Amino acid sequence: MTNSIRILLIEDQTLMRQGLKTILDIEPGMTVVGEADDGEPGIQKALELRPDVILMDVQMPRLNGIEATKAICAAWPEAKVLILTTFARDEYVYQGVRAGAMGFLLKDAPVEDLIATIRRIHAGEAFVQPEIASRVLRELIGPQRPPYEDITEREREVLVLLAQGLSNREIAEKLVVTEGTVKNHVSNILSKLQAENRTQAADIARRYGLA
Repeated sequence: MTNSIRILLIEDQTLMRQGLKTILDIEPGMTVVGEADDGEPGIQKALELRPDVILMDVQMPRLNGIEATKAICAAWPEAKVLILTTFARDEYVYQGVRAGAMGFLLKDAPVEDLIATIRRIHAGEAFVQPEIASRVLRELIGPQRPPYEDITEREREVLVLLAQGLSNREIAEKLVVTEGTVKNHVSNILSKLQAENRTQAADIARRYGLA
């Protein structure tokens, strides 16, 4: 279809990317014209293909979605980027808006919401999923406890070593504790920081000067 919405997928998880492609390719009026598994190739694909809408993941192994969005929009101001994220984190929205994104959607949103949001972004509307918007509004209305406030002194020691790239076994040896104890600390750290994985926890730690 010559009038289809041309979509570029930038997502590092293969199953997620393939799932999105399958969903979008069977949707009338939409077609996936390209895919990338990280920020750098995503930038190249975006500037080469000039798609109507770019679906951008946030967490990627080499260049994250915020930085990729910033680079794409700097080189091509007309780009329409819809950021997909696992967590409704306020800083993603702030950074994404500054980078040039037009929309934010949680990855667990219903398919119909994804389709509708793509159409809105394509039409030139900015859109933030209500669950994400409510968190941002709470942040604007009143101060929020910093994500690291409940971190204990021992958990901070583990977090510092984690941010240095040490494995659980290496951390256990450094702190002279069992590997199981370290695993419990790491689990508590991820929960308290609302982090998806060790890499994200390390990023948060560096952002707040904890490591």
